[in-house]
Amino acid sequence: MSGNIAKIYNMRLADDGSAVVILDQSRLPGETVYLTLSGREELFEAIRSLRVRGAPAIGIFAAYAIYILSAQTKKTDYDGFYAEFLDNKAYLDAARPTAVNLRAMLDRMDAVVHRHAGRPVPEILEALKNEALAIHREDIDMCRAIAEHGLTLVKDGDCILTHCNAGPLATSEYGTGLGTFFLARERGITLRAYCDETRPLLQGARLTTYELTRAGIDCTLICDNMAAAVMKEGKIDAVFVGCDRVAGNGDTANKIGTLGVAILAKHYDIPFYVFCPSSTIDFSCKTGDDIVIEQRDPAEIKEKYFTAPMALPEVNCYNPAFDVTDNSLITAIVTERGICRPPYTESLAAMFKKD
Repeated sequence: MSGNIAKIYNMRLADDGSAVVILDQSRLPGETVYLTLSGREELFEAIRSLRVRGAPAIGIFAAYAIYILSAQTKKTDYDGFYAEFLDNKAYLDAARPTAVNLRAMLDRMDAVVHRHAGRPVPEILEALKNEALAIHREDIDMCRAIAEHGLTLVKDGDCILTHCNAGPLATSEYGTGLGTFFLARERGITLRAYCDETRPLLQGARLTTYELTRAGIDCTLICDNMAAAVMKEGKIDAVFVGCDRVAGNGDTANKIGTLGVAILAKHYDIPFYVFCPSSTIDFSCKTGDDIVIEQRDPAEIKEKYFTAPMALPEVNCYNPAFDVTDNSLITAIVTERGICRPPYTESLAAMFKKD
């Protein structure tokens, strides 16, 4: 069956431009709650507490957030305005260290201020607003292009394993790792999904199955430790994941557990595809060893989503939010410009690196 599907819109600038309106992903799937945010601390908290999440979505949100904070200035001179801008930029950038889009979009907004150095503050604010809106529009176009390339990697009836969430909630409209599912559905191509729950924050269970089910796409939820079994049983034709950062050599950082899935896929000779927009590629990181991995609250492991703690209070926890998948485990990296294949130091540079 083909045709239009129910779309999820996770973010927009408020009509008067004074706030950003987001779908609170921390409340899904049980509650659909939209938040209108404009305060400095609540904008930071939305990123840190995963009310907005997914590398591209965080980048879009950051652009809106820095514009909103800039518009609250009482400074009338350029130097005073820019000093305040840099303070807000550093504050927002500290919310999450791993996803490169956060820093990249803040840097892009910074470049707008630089280009308007010495101009009246209202003129700079208008330029910042237009840039934030452009970043959002561009992400929609990038996700559509990524989904188009993803369609070349599948055939009707394929079953794909997913990990974490790389759909509209994590981006702007179609998504990266899930975009191909939605585009295929629109065109009458049947794809099925096995979705890892993605412990400890359950993005696969709470968000990916929510998106796919609303779109009428066949999906089956599994515990993370069941991935090997469904691969061994021959149920999986490919693995699709998103990512939060790509190093220059093709190593990729994604939600914790992705590395294990990649190792399993290699063992069972299943293609492992990473989907990302160009904004996620960070040539300043030569390898995955250069990527800073965010460490999160142990309570996410012991308490979150449980009615009672599942471990004693004194039990130590190690809770990295991401792991790094070695480029040798990745079949291809799918971007809006095309599909990069090994060796990634050559293919990524040829497709993206500036002269």
